Amino acid sequence: QVRLVESGGGLVQDGESLTLSCVASGDIISFNIMGWYRQAPGKQRELVASMSTRDKINYADSVKDRFTVSRNNRDDKVYLQMKDLKPEDTGVYYCNLVQEIQNCWGRGTKDTVSS
Repeated sequence: QVRLVESGGGLVQDGESLTLSCVASGDIISFNIMGWYRQAPGKQRELVASMSTRDKINYADSVKDRFTVSRNNRDDKVYLQMKDLKPEDTGVYYCNLVQEIQNCWGRGTKDTVSS
């Protein structure tokens, strides 16, 4: 089993920054993809950013140039640096890990960007 625990969410103003962290524990395989999804009120969960252990990175178009995903493979951690936050970035951010046939989720951390 894999457990993911997020931290770093909160309430910020339009234009401010926030960094999310996620640590994975359990049976983690050497090749995996860790990333972040978010779910805004009334909307479906969507990919924000992901990064594989081989450094392949994907971003949602809406966050390119503002968000940066990074990871520490030795400690099984993934980070999301968010700059120039906008009210439309508000939502619950979920850490995700994909390895082989497993698709694992954290419980989420709520981020609110006020205008």
